Amino acid sequence: MGNGALSGAVIAVAGAGGPAGRAALIRLAEAGATVVGADNDPERLAEAVDAASYASGGATVMGEPVDLLDLRSTQEWAARVEKDLGRVDGLVHLVGGWRGSETFTKTSLDDWDFLELLLIRTVQHTTLAFHEALQRSDRGRYVLISAAGASSPTAGNAAYAAAKAAAEAWTLSMGDFFRKAGGADGPTSAAVILVVKALVHEAMRAERPNAKFAGFTDVDDLAEAIVDVWEKPAAEVNGHRLWLTEKP
Repeated sequence: MGNGALSGAVIAVAGAGGPAGRAALIRLAEAGATVVGADNDPERLAEAVDAASYASGGATVMGEPVDLLDLRSTQEWAARVEKDLGRVDGLVHLVGGWRGSETFTKTSLDDWDFLELLLIRTVQHTTLAFHEALQRSDRGRYVLISAAGASSPTAGNAAYAAAKAAAEAWTLSMGDFFRKAGGADGPTSAAVILVVKALVHEAMRAERPNAKFAGFTDVDDLAEAIVDVWEKPAAEVNGHRLWLTEKP
């Protein structure tokens, strides 16, 4: 583990308890990082942390239940990670959720209220909590997972697409902060958006063995793409959308 591409790095993962979070924990640990996951479901988080630690050969993988909808709790988490581990080199945002409707006219604003919290508020809180620590790192990265629908919304996905678009705009603003902080030498840290159509994992394939999942990104491939963000110079990826599916 010590010779991995992320050897010595400390990476936080928000929304670490889901299938994508579990895959990210494993791959980041395999790359040599010390990984700190957060989720609002303690049991699911513990299972993901144990699986990642085992799969990566005993790498340092930790978890902490955090209410990312509470700014102070998120700030305290960020401060603890930096104090206890000495640095923060990344925050991967994997908090997800989806609600849609049959048609535009049947859109429920209750769906917007739900998605605004999960897809926007958690991005706001994690960026505000971690941006200074990431800027202090010589390879800081904030990685947002977004959806192609943010650029090409459909009638039944108005709330979801709008929430994803807002999260992207917020993340790009953080990228501008990194750009300005870097001055003439360019940024040393980066805010990056990875764009997928949708995600697929082993359990989904088992449930629907005849489904094609065309254009979907496997969570293991997403995890590999997350690690790849650190392989590129900050100036090359900061403020950019990196597409893992065909552009609409």
